[in-house]
Amino acid sequence: MGIIKNLVKKYLVYFSYFYSHLRYRVFIALALSLSVGLLDGFGLAMFLPLLQMVDGGTSATSEDLGGLSFLVESLDFLGIDLSLTNVLLVISVFFVTKGIAKFCESYYNVLVQQYFIKKLRYDNIDILGKYSYKKFVMADSGRIQNTLSGEVGRVSSAYLSYFAAMQFGVLVFVYVILAFLTNPQFAVLVAFGGFLSNFLYNKIYKKTKATSSKITKGGHVFQGLLIEKVAFFKYLRATGLMTEYGLKIKKAIDYIENSNKKIGLYNSILVATREPMVILIVMSVIFVQVNFFSEKIGVIVLSLLFFYRSLNALVQMQNHWNRFLNNSGSLVNMTEFMEVLRIEQEDDGELMINGFKDTIQLEDVSFSYRDTELILRNLHLTINKNKTYAFVGESGSGKTTLVNLIVGMLPANIGKVLVDDVPYEQINKLNFSKHIGYITQDPVIFSDSIFNNVTRWALPTSENKAKFWKALEKAAIVEFVESLPERENSFLGSNGVMVSGGQKQRISIARELFKDVDILIMDEATSALDSETERVIQGNIEKLKGEYTILIVAHRLSTIKSADEVILLNNGMISGRGTYHELMNHSQSFKKMVALQEV
Repeated sequence: MGIIKNLVKKYLVYFSYFYSHLRYRVFIALALSLSVGLLDGFGLAMFLPLLQMVDGGTSATSEDLGGLSFLVESLDFLGIDLSLTNVLLVISVFFVTKGIAKFCESYYNVLVQQYFIKKLRYDNIDILGKYSYKKFVMADSGRIQNTLSGEVGRVSSAYLSYFAAMQFGVLVFVYVILAFLTNPQFAVLVAFGGFLSNFLYNKIYKKTKATSSKITKGGHVFQGLLIEKVAFFKYLRATGLMTEYGLKIKKAIDYIENSNKKIGLYNSILVATREPMVILIVMSVIFVQVNFFSEKIGVIVLSLLFFYRSLNALVQMQNHWNRFLNNSGSLVNMTEFMEVLRIEQEDDGELMINGFKDTIQLEDVSFSYRDTELILRNLHLTINKNKTYAFVGESGSGKTTLVNLIVGMLPANIGKVLVDDVPYEQINKLNFSKHIGYITQDPVIFSDSIFNNVTRWALPTSENKAKFWKALEKAAIVEFVESLPERENSFLGSNGVMVSGGQKQRISIARELFKDVDILIMDEATSALDSETERVIQGNIEKLKGEYTILIVAHRLSTIKSADEVILLNNGMISGRGTYHELMNHSQSFKKMVALQEV
């Protein structure tokens, strides 16, 4: 069984991928295609006895049906008289049943396609949600965006084309077998001609597949540039770089367009030459059969019917296969992307804890994103519950990285991080993170109402409403919300465009307080605000002292005077710690920083 699996994965890699998502549904779809081909073939075979009767006979015989004579013999066995009326009725039954089977096949394909798209999107969302944060910050954002949006549609098209090719392949197989049963010699000659024609197109298939990969890579670049243009729109507009950056995006668009043109050329060659190739093969074989082997034209016509069907199915199979190759680059990218996400999943322990009771400890912790230069080195630190800690230092000293280590977003390369003496590796981080509030310099505001932004789409029950207003009160933004015409139902717009920076920051603080957090992280949370707004928000934060464990990453040193402990970082190491006034008295570097800011 293991050998068979390895062979399938090696030689049927695409089938293996689709089967991993669809399982038994694949075989049901192929079985329906097989039934359509058989019913069509049996219906066509019954035309030969019909022609015998039209040509002067009163009843049909099985002599000229070759290997398909069992059809007429079965009807004889059932006591059905092969009169003209009965033969017409049998043909009608075959084709009506074929129509029913074709409907089932077509609609089932729709159901399977929709299931495949939904499962693919669900899997991507679930896997991305558990993707290692450490790996995420180093990942190509353009690839992530392109794969999760545009590539899903292309993979869906690849699925449709792949299984259409397989289903037409089943029809080719059925018609070739029926033709072989009717006239083996004719079947062998036409099959050989069809094989030669397919061999001639292999070079085009290879070019199509290579070009498809280029389109996928171009899509990654385009999406990455587009993300940056939206994110840096204000800067590009203000500095006059919009045109130059637009040229970079246009080059990426031109690259994708040229690749699509190449694929269009290959497709056009295939479409233009398929039918002439089929006709030349069939005409040549008929000429050889009649002039060199003296075959009866009736048997040839029946075999020709089957082979005309099979060659048409072959054309369709090859066309769909080429369409599949058009999108194969996206399928390869999706497979590789999901594999990367699976490999780099966040390790999660089983122990469920609700926040922490006493301490979070770092014991001889070092960290690096890549196995080169360490960002943090040999850190020993204890965070006590409901105390306020401020992390200061020059840019690049490791302040934010240290906070991310404390709350479990990043794993230590060396050393241990313990929550109440339990290593992070044993803790269920998803459950633990629900008790962490994170407020950044650029507050996260969703394009939704104030209520949904704060409650994270909780139901508007009386309990949740009371909790909502309490969170607004703690964040000192109740009066502003009450002054709005629609109060808590007011829409904030894209990234909070309808409110000021200070209001956005207070709404984001209210969201974290609504969660019943244990730890509140303020990562440069007020550095982008004017002095007055910063002072007000700083006052709000200080009122929360003692209720939460507050971790402040600060650039403006005036905001950390009331912290229980200030940790000074320098080149990834702790170079000083104590209260604000203790550091002023004992740390020359801290004193110099304060003097430079004229605090």
